[in-house]
Amino acid sequence: MECRYCGYEIPDGELYCGNCGKEVYAVPDYNPLEDMLSAQIKVGVSGKESVDTDYLYDLSDDIKGVTPSRRRTGRMEDTARRRGSADAGRNTARQNMTGRNTIGRNTAGRNTIGRNTAGRNTAGRNTTGRMMSERERRRRQAELRRAELKRKRRNLLLVMAVIVFAIAAGCAFLYQNSYTGIVNHGYKSIERKEYKGAEADFTRAMEKDRRKPDAYVGLSKAYIAQDDLSGAEAVFAAAVDSQPENAGIYEAYISFYMDTKQEMSIPALLDDAEDSVREELADYIVPEPQFDLDDGEVFEDVQQIEISSEEGDIYYTTDGTAPTTASVKYEEPIQLSEGENIIKAIAVDKRGIPSITVERDYIVEFPIENAPAVSPSTGHYDTAQTIEVKVPEGYVAYYTTNGVDPTTASTKYIGPVDMPEGETLFKVVLVNGGGRLSGITTRNYTLEYSE
Repeated sequence: MECRYCGYEIPDGELYCGNCGKEVYAVPDYNPLEDMLSAQIKVGVSGKESVDTDYLYDLSDDIKGVTPSRRRTGRMEDTARRRGSADAGRNTARQNMTGRNTIGRNTAGRNTIGRNTAGRNTAGRNTTGRMMSERERRRRQAELRRAELKRKRRNLLLVMAVIVFAIAAGCAFLYQNSYTGIVNHGYKSIERKEYKGAEADFTRAMEKDRRKPDAYVGLSKAYIAQDDLSGAEAVFAAAVDSQPENAGIYEAYISFYMDTKQEMSIPALLDDAEDSVREELADYIVPEPQFDLDDGEVFEDVQQIEISSEEGDIYYTTDGTAPTTASVKYEEPIQLSEGENIIKAIAVDKRGIPSITVERDYIVEFPIENAPAVSPSTGHYDTAQTIEVKVPEGYVAYYTTNGVDPTTASTKYIGPVDMPEGETLFKVVLVNGGGRLSGITTRNYTLEYSE
């Protein structure tokens, strides 16, 4: 016999295919429609209305997949009602499945009009058919169970999806109205260049929590995006004024200065902060530079000043202006000149954050000469005379001949001066390089020529 599934030749007596493993049907394929057609033809030829066609219902039931037990019970009840007790015996014989014998059917071999089916075993055929119907019923029941499970899973997934959606919608609502959600919405408004909306969002976030710095940062960025740097700084200035102990806002303020290249403003900000804030933000406080010379005394000779720092570079000025990173970078000792020397210096760390400015005021005063020596001495002269002043190195002399005390605005002495005729009150002073004046020397001359 050839396997109906794979075509493999199956030896006689085998119940399963040796190639695919499928069950072998021992009875040739049976088509119940052929029996139904034959029976109807016989009824038509004989003209008898009492021909037993009950087996047609058996065949129909086989086609529809009715189970053997249901088919037997239903057939017995229908036959008893239609034909009575006489026909019941015949139905019982047919029900025993030992073979069918109806009009035109022979259990040894079915002879119908123009058809010879000798050798067909009705009992075997019906048993096999019912086995097939039982398997079909079980298969359908399994399919129904799978479909039911699939439906339940689908419904469960739908319910879970609704629950997840509701939770997500609730979370989204809560997030959108939370501090973080409002702040993030403000940033999105900045990206869309909706600055007024961004300002409203950040202001609303501040109202929810004034201690968190995020809303202040966002509002300052909204002003920066509109090129309003002073407005952005005012946001932080107002915040630290109202919350002087809030180190988080101070740190955001520092970040604002760093982002806008205003690092020089950081030391002053922290210098005015409370001690608790300074302690918390100690990493932003750069140690100030150290001078090796105290400025509490007056120096009489030239001095050199050395400046050091624990970290970073040093920048300084000597003209009284505030130092920045654009000022002179300290690389060697600073030479002090005579007079007043104002030195201001800062130390700058690797982040570009400076220390507070340190100022030192050094005064150097060289020793001053006594009043200058003048010749000739005071007296009455009758011949022409010249007046000479001894000027030490590093000094300049200034004089008058009208008795007024000399200053740097008076006549500068550059060499001997002819004594004027008549009475003269000569005064002279020395001025060193630092502008300091010596004492004044006075001479009273009278020149009268003799005849």
